[in-house]
Amino acid sequence: MDIPGLRARARVLHALRTWFHDHGYLEVPTPVRVPSGAMEPHLHPIAASGAWLRTSPEFALKRVVAGGLPRVYEIGPCFRDQEGGSWHGDEFTMLEWYRVGAELVDLMQEVEDLVAAAASALERPAPAGWRRVGVRDLVLETTGRDVASSTAADLGGVNEGWDDAFFRLWVSEVEPQLREPVVIDEWPASQAALARVVERTAWPTAQRFEVFLGGVELANAFFELGDPVEQRRRFATANEERLALGLSPHPVDEAFVEATGRLPRCSGIALGVDRLVAALCGWPGITPGRVEVA
Repeated sequence: MDIPGLRARARVLHALRTWFHDHGYLEVPTPVRVPSGAMEPHLHPIAASGAWLRTSPEFALKRVVAGGLPRVYEIGPCFRDQEGGSWHGDEFTMLEWYRVGAELVDLMQEVEDLVAAAASALERPAPAGWRRVGVRDLVLETTGRDVASSTAADLGGVNEGWDDAFFRLWVSEVEPQLREPVVIDEWPASQAALARVVERTAWPTAQRFEVFLGGVELANAFFELGDPVEQRRRFATANEERLALGLSPHPVDEAFVEATGRLPRCSGIALGVDRLVAALCGWPGITPGRVEVA
């Protein structure tokens, strides 16, 4: 058992909860066993006695926001099947928070502040020189390709759709160059997931950003979709993709879809706590600081 790792993890968890308390957020526990584990086609929930273990607390926390609480967060276990590698696990700890009235730029600053608070708790220097850049500019800079005008074949895809070709390019050529602390926004509209979309003629984009620290994806944020009709359409589209892949469709969380129509303007973000601790401590993966099942 890694006692120093457990102590580091405990210090970070305390620092995170202190930061949220000091900034007016309410910690809200939500169910781990849920009627629908995910919406995105490439997320694979784990079945649990006729229901699913959550892949994130997103659906439940948005219902809380729709019910009237303006600043909420949760730190707790989440579960995803078919996850592999030193930076993944079937079970992991996620921090997720929502703030009514916040723009994405507000959450960008909160991420930087939280990471600094966690670093301070570990008596390590806070990451400095955060960069903010859009997907289109970053891909052009690192690969020479303009994703706004590229076909799947232009991105190197062979017998696959545009998004699959994009992700293959992203993982092979872009992510390996992300060593500095960076916030990446303006993702392709086709990858909006649960975020709003900005309709531009040349390059429609999702109102979302991802955070990378030490080359590892740390967090994913959305300016939240508030349209239940569009939300239901996205469930259907994602399930069509799953069926085409030979996967069973995700159940639709009806209570969540209904609550989407009552959401105030807000932004939300999920951050991997295990990855945060590991990145700040310089570990090669998320295993240190966790109690593993024998």
